[in-house]
Amino acid sequence: MRVGVDTGGTFTDVVADDGRIAKVPSTPADPAGAVGAGVEALTGDDRVAVLAHGTTVATNALLERRGAQVALVSTNGFADVIEIARQDRPSLYDPWADRPEPLVPRRHRLEVGGRMGPDGTELEPLDAATVPGLPEGTEVVAVCLLHADLDAGHEQAVAAAYSRLGVDVTCSHEVSPEYREYERTVTTVVNGYLRPACRAYLRSLAEAAGEVLVMTSAGGLVPIVDGAERPAALLLSGPAGGVRAAAAVATANGYPDAVTFDMGGTSTDVCLVRGGDPEPAAERVVAGFPVRLPALDVHTIGAGGGSIAAIDPGGALVVGPASAGAVPGPSCYGRGGARPTVTDADLVAGHIPSDAHFPGIGRLDRPAAEAALASADMPADGILRVVDAAMEQALRTVSVAKGADPRHLALVAFGGAGPLHACALADALGMAAVVVPPRAGVLSAVGLLCGPRQHDVVRSWSTPTDHGGVPAALAELGAAAAGALGAGDGVEVVTTLDCRYAGQSHELRVPTVAELGAQHRLRNGYDRPGTPIEVVALRATARRSAPTAVTDLPDVARTAALGPAVIAEPDCTVWVPEGWRADPGELGALVLRRVAS
Repeated sequence: MRVGVDTGGTFTDVVADDGRIAKVPSTPADPAGAVGAGVEALTGDDRVAVLAHGTTVATNALLERRGAQVALVSTNGFADVIEIARQDRPSLYDPWADRPEPLVPRRHRLEVGGRMGPDGTELEPLDAATVPGLPEGTEVVAVCLLHADLDAGHEQAVAAAYSRLGVDVTCSHEVSPEYREYERTVTTVVNGYLRPACRAYLRSLAEAAGEVLVMTSAGGLVPIVDGAERPAALLLSGPAGGVRAAAAVATANGYPDAVTFDMGGTSTDVCLVRGGDPEPAAERVVAGFPVRLPALDVHTIGAGGGSIAAIDPGGALVVGPASAGAVPGPSCYGRGGARPTVTDADLVAGHIPSDAHFPGIGRLDRPAAEAALASADMPADGILRVVDAAMEQALRTVSVAKGADPRHLALVAFGGAGPLHACALADALGMAAVVVPPRAGVLSAVGLLCGPRQHDVVRSWSTPTDHGGVPAALAELGAAAAGALGAGDGVEVVTTLDCRYAGQSHELRVPTVAELGAQHRLRNGYDRPGTPIEVVALRATARRSAPTAVTDLPDVARTAALGPAVIAEPDCTVWVPEGWRADPGELGALVLRRVAS
């Protein structure tokens, strides 16, 4: 038996390869407890051969600043790069907005001699004997030396010196071998900061199955040993699985161009899909820190079923990012929560049946939800309008802002709360249709179960305007990526380039240099024919498909409905408003479209 397990802020979801599902409350203090409980609830005494996991441990540790004590070793003169950062401001018109405090305080930043040039040649040798001692309490050493993405020799020498002392060391050339010193430094520090907690958690799952895999932000599965060594790659672990499954269901229903919309208990994650493939991103900002590692371009906001409604200092109604989470949860859970949440508003508005049962929760308490809204003097429809407006803006960020017209896209709604809000958002953006996948409430776990084994490799290109050696270098990189997956058939390799016009400070990812113009027109509305093109980085991704595909899972029986209607399912609730019709689609999906007037 193979299972996929997704740990969310409110629920932990489990899906088996025979289509069975389980949903148990998450246990934030001990996430592994809910994983074990969910697997046991689903499989009983059956032995699990493969467990594919999406975890929030890395994300939560970074958001809550519960990481290790890191010492940063940099080239002479570069100790303050992580604090100087970039000139952009977190909030352009807020003079009081501050960047997050660096993860390494000034007293724990060390410098070494030696220097590499921008073409990877050695300008000044490194004397390993001059490597400085470590501050007291150091748990992890992060080593990021100038231009180590082109030549890692100096970093390797420094790492060897500290490793001989028995210290855990993480190096930039192993984590993020790409140019841009600030982003590479921060990514390396984040990796070291998260490693002890993530390593302990993932090791605790080692006996949960014959083989345990973990999903990376790039939407591929890796062994937990690899995930434990590079936890910075796990910051979008769970959402990435849902995006992959949603893209497959949308494509099967005739919508290869879509936006995935995953609304859970704590957050909402959205991602653009073009031609059946989720949009990639070379860098994501998490908790204010740029993490320069391969990822799907998932945009996250603090809006979910458990998001708390409140009045801000200016007297306006706001929803989130604070959440009731799993404990105590929304007021209607009957577990002591007394503040109004989105789920309470959905229940009072009639979008969730009054007799609904939530897995692990039981029957919802409508009087408690009504009392919570009444005590705060908040109307249910007001709460829903505010949270919908926030999610509409998130959808615009991944569609309109990227040159994609929402009117030509479908909205793929999943998560426990996504199908409740999808039609209102599709109406606001004029989207073509809403697709509700089968097992929508546990779709991220489905994506984990059906996710590919994947290995990503990136390499900086030292001669930006000289493209002559690019094809051979890409072939070498692709072979390295495929080799990392081991022997076997069915490995697909995809290579891409990060390119830009000379003089630009941002890159676009394209299959070949010749395709930069078309991609630049799509994103920016123009191109620059005749302008020299610079190649900044080369990328290769190798994938081996899972034995179980989304299309292999048993269909879910669904029936047509004409709005207004509530379709209650074991893992989610679908709200079909007036003017919409829901029809069964491929793979057991529901396809919602507007009724012709």
